[in-house]
Amino acid sequence: MKKSTKRLFAAVLAAASLLALTACGGKTEEPKTDDSAQTEQPAESSGSKELSVYTAFPESEVIYYFNKFEEETGIKVNYVRLSAGEMLTRVEAEKDNPQATLMFGGSTDNYIAAVDQAVSALHEVSYPASWADTTEGAVVRHDSDPDYIANVVRPILAQNGGDLPVSAMSPDGTMPNGTTAFEKRGVAIMLPEWNPETCVQCCQCTFVCPHAAIRPVVAQPDELEGAPESFVTIDAKGKELKGMKFRIQVYPEDCLGCGSCANVCISKEKSLVMKPLETQMADQKANLAFAEANISVKSQLMDRFSLKGSQLQQPLLEFSGACAGCGETPYVKVLTQLFGERMVVANATGCSSIWGASSPTSPYTVNEDGFGPSWGNSLFEDAAEYGFGIMSGIKQRRAKLADLVTKALATEGVEGELKDALQGWLDNKDDAEASRSYGEKVMANLETLDEIDCPLADQIYDMADLFTKKSCWIFGGDGWAYDIGYGGLDHVLASGEDINVLVLDTEVYSNTGGQASKATPLGAIAQFAMAGKRTGKKDLGRMAMTYGYVYVASICMGADKNQVLKAFKEAEAYKGPSLIIAYAPCINQGIRKGMGKSMEEGKLAVQAGYWMLYRFNPELAKEGKNPFQLDSKEPTGDLNEFLSGENRYASLAKKNPEMSAKLRAQLGSLYEERGELYKLLAEMPGIKPGSDK
Repeated sequence: MKKSTKRLFAAVLAAASLLALTACGGKTEEPKTDDSAQTEQPAESSGSKELSVYTAFPESEVIYYFNKFEEETGIKVNYVRLSAGEMLTRVEAEKDNPQATLMFGGSTDNYIAAVDQAVSALHEVSYPASWADTTEGAVVRHDSDPDYIANVVRPILAQNGGDLPVSAMSPDGTMPNGTTAFEKRGVAIMLPEWNPETCVQCCQCTFVCPHAAIRPVVAQPDELEGAPESFVTIDAKGKELKGMKFRIQVYPEDCLGCGSCANVCISKEKSLVMKPLETQMADQKANLAFAEANISVKSQLMDRFSLKGSQLQQPLLEFSGACAGCGETPYVKVLTQLFGERMVVANATGCSSIWGASSPTSPYTVNEDGFGPSWGNSLFEDAAEYGFGIMSGIKQRRAKLADLVTKALATEGVEGELKDALQGWLDNKDDAEASRSYGEKVMANLETLDEIDCPLADQIYDMADLFTKKSCWIFGGDGWAYDIGYGGLDHVLASGEDINVLVLDTEVYSNTGGQASKATPLGAIAQFAMAGKRTGKKDLGRMAMTYGYVYVASICMGADKNQVLKAFKEAEAYKGPSLIIAYAPCINQGIRKGMGKSMEEGKLAVQAGYWMLYRFNPELAKEGKNPFQLDSKEPTGDLNEFLSGENRYASLAKKNPEMSAKLRAQLGSLYEERGELYKLLAEMPGIKPGSDK
């Protein structure tokens, strides 16, 4: 059986448990005619050369794979295209008279239901006893693997981790950075194909990729010598890139095939189109290998805080194990492109700690100079306290370094370039770029201290990692920020210290099964709120704003990418605590369009008035300006239509339409009131510092 067919069977068999409750025994009959059906034929009888399938996959995928399957097996596939909810309803209705053999595609809710119902339909399958001792099979070789990958990662991924000695692990529990790059999961069945003729080089596709699996390539003409024929480039746009060549490059074995990149493409004729894996893999593997070996990262050419400029920076979060289409990882990936080489991250336990460090590999990596995020996780939902401790330690150590530099300046014989560098660093130690630049100059001239026999040289050398101002961050989900860790978070925000908090708000406890949190809105279904949550969502941002000295932003990448960049830049530059709350569409929300449309879902949330965009910057208040800026426009979307597009709301409408309508009406009123309140805040005049008003 060819690879394409095997992939089809793998996907089909993964879904087959849902139909186990209907397709074991029982005579099949011809399905009744339905307007939504592409093709409806009788389900196959014993020995039939036909399959009957219900599918929720897009037409292009369905036609391609089912045609391939028929070519390779001679078995005809008759299929009916339905929505995920319609498929489940139909299968349940037909349980005593099944009309299809397989269900292909759809939301996870369907398969959870299948698991719950399939136990009674289980039956024993006999297999030869000899299978238990078989030693036959393919041997995978990775001749160029580093020791850690070869001796630790590969055995664990092969389910042989129990054979490893304790000594194979690092005593301090750390993992090497950038190790997810060796996994090459290769799980996508569709990959983006780039059309250079229609590309406007906006780089929005790479901006939203949850796995950093598609990136812009900017090359000097001489870097293209010996490129494969398929390595097509076009003239790069932008005065900073004049004379260079441009292409969009996919990482074919790391892509999860979600399609987010293609769905956000702004070209009238899409510059990215999802195509079957086998049409892309060979060329793109060769193209990627050439790019990695021959073309340098052009990180200094454009302002990194512009959308395109940010994407010319190397992502220092790549190839995580997050869900396809994840709404969390794009935010963190972009953050690493802005500050990654000097980031220190304290992570709360939750989804972001799972995709952020699933042993034995780490998706956080380093740039060509060896710098990247330092990341740690404290298990017990005390990430705020953990991060505050890290920040305090860095603050104290930099104060010690400043003291050493001050003493060195006062040392007789310190002059010239070393003196200028020491003074320059002391004057600019809280500026990211200047502190790095002057720190490098200090280190380049540090031997001068040895020449005058100054004992401070060794001490300064040992603290060289502190010359560059660190960007201290705390990451966590809404379960941590709104609930379990709120006390610690509030304490840290109230401290007034220079630390940044990113809340990845999925509005539910995503990692542990979808329980309701204080971020879960009124009317949404979740575990422990199966009849719809009866209380509203905590307004964490507005609570933090009451301190007056906390930078607060509410952002949504799908709605406004430039606002995301502004918020990140302002928050990190602010000399005090900052809180950024990011709307993160999640598979647990049951987005009916699929997770490949997570960016569109975020955009719809903002357009419907469901999620507000704003920035509260205390620096503006110091200038006598209103610190609150409402970045959302007046809602133009239909809130009820948005809610109906997600199973967490749609399911209640199906089970209890009356209660659903009541809760939706209440939610609409609450969000309308919130919108009016935010408009009033935005319209308030500024108050001059020191005014009695």
